[in-house]
This record gives sequence, C-alpha cells and structure tokens, in this order.
Amino acid sequence: MKKRDCRVRSRRTRNDSKIVVGMSGGVDSSVALYLLKNQGFEPIGVSLKYDVWQDPENKCRENVCCSKESFEIAKKVCRKLGVKHYTIDAKRDFDCEVINYFLSEHKKARTPSPCVFCNRNLKFKKLLEFADKVGAKYIATGHYARVSQGKSQKAKVKSASHNSKVFELIKAKDRTKDQTYSLCFLNQKILSRAIFPLGESTKSQVYKIAKKSGFDWFDKRAQSQDFCFVSGKSLPKMLEKEVGIKGGKIVDEEGSVLGEHKGLHFYTIGQRQGIGLADGPYYVIDKNSDKNELVVSKSKKLLERKEVKLSPVNFISGGAAQRPIAVLAKCRSAAPLQKATLVPDNNGFVLNFQKPQTAITPGQIAVFYEQDICLGGGVVK
Repeated sequence: MKKRDCRVRSRRTRNDSKIVVGMSGGVDSSVALYLLKNQGFEPIGVSLKYDVWQDPENKCRENVCCSKESFEIAKKVCRKLGVKHYTIDAKRDFDCEVINYFLSEHKKARTPSPCVFCNRNLKFKKLLEFADKVGAKYIATGHYARVSQGKSQKAKVKSASHNSKVFELIKAKDRTKDQTYSLCFLNQKILSRAIFPLGESTKSQVYKIAKKSGFDWFDKRAQSQDFCFVSGKSLPKMLEKEVGIKGGKIVDEEGSVLGEHKGLHFYTIGQRQGIGLADGPYYVIDKNSDKNELVVSKSKKLLERKEVKLSPVNFISGGAAQRPIAVLAKCRSAAPLQKATLVPDNNGFVLNFQKPQTAITPGQIAVFYEQDICLGGGVVK
C-alpha cells in the first residue's frame, strides 16, 4: 500500500487555526485537546449533553459520556490548558436520532448500531454547527482513526464530485483501538473538516501523555462498556417497558415447537444463553417476524452465511461502487477482517465472503475496506 500522510494537517494560516474539540471528559478527548494545543491550534472545548432512558429502572442515571462529573473534568482540562469550554444541550436531538432509532430497530426485531448513526447524525453534526457559529474551520474528537486526502480508492469507488482527490478514512495506528468501524457512515463534508489527533498514537501512549501532562486522575476512572443511554443490566427492562411483551413460539429448524419466547426483540442471532430451553445448548438462528417465531438449533453450523445483503450503504467518497470490487469486510466491530467481494445489486449491495461468517445479524453494520482505507459501510438487511 502506498504510504499516506495521515498526520494532523500542518499547513495552516491564522484564519484556520481555530478548532472545535468534542470533549467527553475522558482521557482520549482530553489528550486530543492537549496535542492540538501543542501543535499550534487554537482549540475550543465543546461537551455535548445527551439524554438517557428516563426510568427509575435505569442504573445509568446520567449519560456516562456527559455526566456532571465528566463535564467537570472536561472543564478542568480546558482551564488547565487555557482553553474555553462550552456545553451544548443535545438531549432532544439525541432522543430523536439515537434512542428512538434504537427502539424502532428493536420493534422490527433487528439489532441496532446506535454509535454509527449517532456519529454521523448527531455528534459530528453538532460539532460542525458550533464550528460554523464560532468561525472554526476544523473539528476534532478523540477517536482512534486517521484522515488522508488521496486518490479515490484506485477509481473503484467513483467520487460523487468526479474529483480524483477525496478525503479518506484510514485505520488508526493502534489496531486494537481502531474506531473506523463506528465512523463508516461519515461523509466528505465531515471528513474534509475532521482531525483525529490520536490516529498515530496507541492507547498506552495516550495514558502516558495524560500522566505527563498532569491529567493523572484518568488512571482511576474505569471506562464503561454499556450503551451511553442505558446500562446493560437495565436494557431488558427498557425493552420490556418501551417495546413490550410480545410472546410467541420457539421452534427448531424443522418447525417443531420447543417452547415460548416473550418477544423477538429480547434475542439476537447467535445468542446461546437466556433462551430458556432444556437439553441445550440451543442457538438463535433466525427471527421470523411474520409468524413471531424464534428459530433455534443445536447446530452452530446453521449460523454460517457467506452472502450478506446491505441497504442502505454509505460510501465515504460520496459515490458508489459501479462494479464488483474486492474488499476486506466485517460485520462486527471486534471481528477480524475477512476477504469478500462487494457487488452492486438492484436494491443495494451484496457482500460475498470467501469464508462463511457466523451469526450475521439484520440491523448490524457491515464495514468494508481496501487495505487500511475504510471505504464505507452498510446496514445488514
């Protein structure tokens, strides 16, 4: 692969040194701010206040990314670096773009991917709006990713502007922390103004920078693995209250009735525990919404698929593949990349994997790459 310059853009004038930095109060965004300040930018810290599922059952009483504590840390970091800090109330938009989407997908018995759509439709959108308001050319976040301006993926994916130069989303140096999966629905408008200061750093280096910079309190803060609007323990109760109990039959691959389920939205493809059947283990292999049947099997082999239909599909270049192209792809953020062919289809695109993939789930995101370049992603149909 041709070596690409994925460094922070260095050729700036006095007019484009102002940059809006999304501040969650975590170590990544704080170090991103610190690095930009040291590189000569004039950063402005912005924290977005999101909503949570409003219910006494929710153990996540306040969004973990924008709690009062995290805002205080963001302000503390900004004060220490002599940077202005602002808070934007984005609760209403978060409700609409993320929580409503999340519940709507579950009502369709699909598995949602809220972070992907939050990034494009809310987080980066709000940062760009604030940047325009204060006259800043760039925005930045603490994501582990890189941006480069290069040729349009060997002309495989035609740029919508017919310009051979497009902004490309590149994997981070730290492959274990790479976040291009959750950024795969970004577009040229966003990437042309986005900077990811941590793209060339590893997580361990970020912690070292934080400690060296006097931000030693991050060593004591555990990072949550829950959704930012509902705790993992509270999720079943959220689905029960917001989507409801919609009981139906559990059947095997032959259609024989094995038991009862309380609603297809409580299960996901590949699930093995919590099905409630004796003589297992059983795996969830399908969800038949028309019959409200949960299909299970003792054969894990039945979870394997080579063909994945995608719709809608986002190409970061702004165009779309006009012919079948060889890609590396995955259908889960933590999954290893696999060889596949992306084929245009009348109703979207089809990913044909060379090797069978396990537990591909409708609603999840399939992301496809050309070597280190993230070409885009699509919703599993």
